[in-house]
Amino acid sequence: MDQVVEWRRHLHRHPELSFEESETAQFVASTLSGFGLDVSQPGEHAVVGRLRGGDPGLTIALRADTDALPIAEESGVDFASSRAGVMHACGHDGHTAMLLGAARELSSSGVGRGEVRFIFQPAEELAPGGARALVEAGVMDGVDLIYGCHLWTPLECGRVAVVPGPFMAAADFFRLAIVGQGGHGGLPHAATDTVAIAAQVVSNLQHVVARRVDPLAAAVVSVGSFHAGEAPNVIPGRAEVSGTTRSFDSGVRARLRELIEDVARGVCAAHGADYELDYTFGYDPVVNDERATALVRAAAGEDALTPLDPIMGGDDFSAYLARAPGCYAFIGAGSEEAGAVFPHHHPRFRIDERALAVGVRLHVDVARRALEEVT
Repeated sequence: MDQVVEWRRHLHRHPELSFEESETAQFVASTLSGFGLDVSQPGEHAVVGRLRGGDPGLTIALRADTDALPIAEESGVDFASSRAGVMHACGHDGHTAMLLGAARELSSSGVGRGEVRFIFQPAEELAPGGARALVEAGVMDGVDLIYGCHLWTPLECGRVAVVPGPFMAAADFFRLAIVGQGGHGGLPHAATDTVAIAAQVVSNLQHVVARRVDPLAAAVVSVGSFHAGEAPNVIPGRAEVSGTTRSFDSGVRARLRELIEDVARGVCAAHGADYELDYTFGYDPVVNDERATALVRAAAGEDALTPLDPIMGGDDFSAYLARAPGCYAFIGAGSEEAGAVFPHHHPRFRIDERALAVGVRLHVDVARRALEEVT
């Protein structure tokens, strides 16, 4: 486990953004090769290691994501990011280290039959994500079960949440531009005030969920960025907002896009502006297979398990679940003692590194239990 912590801290010092994880991929590939695994890189930023037993059997895939976020680190740890404006603020450095630890343990002890496939995936944080391309590249061919996990600071370190059925929401993304005639800040009547119009759009988007979606249906519309202009006395000709939508129901998911466009069209028409909407359907919901979930719960042990309601966070682990049954679990990594009290995607985000041991053990135990199943 000292080695796993060292790997995690190395990765934390050297974060890379989505679709830019070249150094991370080289580090992972080199480390896996040292275990004697069959290592391949289906793309510049992805790595897959294979451990095969002597006899035929099931193929079990384990997945970790490797990318960081465009956040300036303020955590105060002595192994903080060495790259300005880039930080592992979600725990993916821990995910990568845990899967490396599991690969080392399983390769050392060996497997009698079947195959364990270790998937190190780039770009979980940025749609369309890295999972879809890896599936298309064949990393799921022949896989009978897939398992993945996420360190989760809202859960106390040592606790594990493994829930059957819908677990994480569909995650879609939009970019909306408000376009008009810019002009002088002192002569607003001669211009189209895209800033004021965009502000009205953002305000009215809050009514999409509150008043246009069934209250019993889970949905989120969040605006995460608003950019317009550069000078205080100039009305810009363009303002841009971007955000994300989250849902579980396919009908609600499609409806959210329509409702966002309805708001943009109506507000812009009322104020004499045009709009441009770029909407990306990103990740499907993560829905855990019941049988796979039961296996993971058994591996975690009753004493560690804790209930958790489905969350509106998203993850492209769903792309793997479209090809094979599997389970995605949350591993508690929060504690006041370790300063792991800040939310994910926060500049002061930390994890309790004791959670890494739980993650390694679960990867190993899930793989071994699954390989023991009769084909």
